[in-house]
Amino acid sequence: MIEQNQKYFSRFLAVVDAVVLVFAYVFSWYLRYRSRWFEDTAVEVISLDTYLRALLIVIPVMLVFYSAFNLYSPSRVKGRRLEIAAILEANGIGLLIFLATLQLAHQQDWSRSMIVMFFILNVFLDTTVRFLLWGILRRVRRDGRNQRHVLLVGYSRAAEEYIDRVTANPQWGFNIRGILDDRIEAGTMYKGIKVLGRIDNLMVILPENHLDEIAITLGLSEYHRLESIVALCEKSGVHTKFIPDYYNIIPTKPYTEDILGLPVINIRYVPLTNTFSAALKRLMDILGSLVCIIIASPVMLICAIIIKATSPGPLIFRQERVGLHNRPFTMYKFRSMVVQEPNKESKAWTVRDDPRVTPVGRFMRKTSIDELPQLFNVLKGEMSLVGPRPERPYYVEKFQEEIPRYMVKHQVRPGMTGWAQIHGYRGDTSIRRRIDYDLYYIENWTIGLDIKILFLTVFNGFVNKNAY
Repeated sequence: MIEQNQKYFSRFLAVVDAVVLVFAYVFSWYLRYRSRWFEDTAVEVISLDTYLRALLIVIPVMLVFYSAFNLYSPSRVKGRRLEIAAILEANGIGLLIFLATLQLAHQQDWSRSMIVMFFILNVFLDTTVRFLLWGILRRVRRDGRNQRHVLLVGYSRAAEEYIDRVTANPQWGFNIRGILDDRIEAGTMYKGIKVLGRIDNLMVILPENHLDEIAITLGLSEYHRLESIVALCEKSGVHTKFIPDYYNIIPTKPYTEDILGLPVINIRYVPLTNTFSAALKRLMDILGSLVCIIIASPVMLICAIIIKATSPGPLIFRQERVGLHNRPFTMYKFRSMVVQEPNKESKAWTVRDDPRVTPVGRFMRKTSIDELPQLFNVLKGEMSLVGPRPERPYYVEKFQEEIPRYMVKHQVRPGMTGWAQIHGYRGDTSIRRRIDYDLYYIENWTIGLDIKILFLTVFNGFVNKNAY
C-alpha cells in the first residue's frame, strides 16, 4: 500500500513541478516585458506564443533532470539540504543547456535575462512548495497516518540504534511492529518495541501483518546465518533492507567498487580525494581568504595596537599543529595569553577562567578574533576555511591511542571553522563528539556544506560559550 501511495505521490509531485515551471516561466516573461523594471530596454521582438512553445521542451527536460537527481524517490529520511541542493543543481544544468542551445541556434532575439529570471524564480517557488509539502507530511506522520510498517530481524546494537532514531523522529512515519530473534526471550522490550519470537516465525507473522519492510539487524556473531535469513525474507516478497552491526566502522555513504562482479566496500570514502573537488575547495579557500583579509584588515590592525599596548611580548602567537597527511605546520593566532615557556605551553589545555589569558585576550578568544591571522595559513595552503580544527602534536599522539578513528581527520586540510565548531564543540568539550562531527563532515563534504558552515559561523559561531 505504501509503495502504491509513493507512486501516486511522486506523480503528484511531478505535476506540481510542471505547474511551478509554467508559472515561473510566464511570470518571468511578464516581469521582463510588462513590468516597469525593464521599461527602457524591454523590446518585445519575439511573441509570447513563441516563448510558450519552448515550454513543450523545457517541462519534460526539467522533469527528467529532477528524476535524475532523485527528487521523486522516497524521501522520508532524506536531508532537506540535499533535496534543495538537487533542485539547485538540476536548475543550474537546465539554465546552462537552455542558454547554450540559444547560442548555438543563433537565437539572439531571445531575452537571456528573462531565462535567468525564470530559473531563479523556479528554484525559489519549487523549494517553497516542497517546504509546504514537507510540513504537511510531517504533521500527518506525527499523527500516526501514512506509516511505513517495519519488522526487525535480529536483536543487536544496530537494532537499538535504528529504534532510537525512528522513535526520535516520528515525522519519518516508520512504525516498528516488533523484533524477531533466536537469542532474546520473547516479550523482551526495548523502548516500547517487543521481541515477538524466533526468526523462523517470520513466515507465520507475515500473513497476519501488513508489513512494508523487513530490516535485517543481526548481531555480528549471527552473520553466518545471514544468507539463509535473506533468502527467507525475500521469499516473503516484502521489501528487505540490511542494517549492518558494524555501522560504526563503515562510512555513512559507503563507496563500493566492482571487481569482476565482486563488490568491495571501501572503509572510508573521502570526497576531497577527488582532484576536481579538491581543486574547487582550494580555489574557494584562496578567494575567500583574500576577501576576508581585506575586510578584516582594520580589525586586525586595531587588535595589533591593543595587544602591543597592554601586554609585553610578541604580537603573533605561533604554535605547531598537525595538518593534512599528519604533516606539522606553524599556525598563527593573535597572542591572547601571557608569554610562557614553550615546553609547558605545548602540553597545557585552556580551561575556564584560565589565569594565563590576558583581559584583552579573553575578549578576543570569546569572539574568535584571535583566529584571524589563520587566514594567512589558509592562503599558504596549510589550512582551509572549513575543516576539522588542527591539534598540537602532543595531543594528536595522545588522542590517536584513546579515540577510535581520530587520525581520519588528517585526510583533509584542517580548517578555521568546522561542522563540530558550529555545533558548540570547541574549547574544553568532548573530543569524541567532536570527532563524530568531523567524520560526518569528511564523508559528506560538498561546497554547499562548506557555504552553510561559513554562513552559520558568521551568524552564531564566532561568539561561543565554550571558547575560553
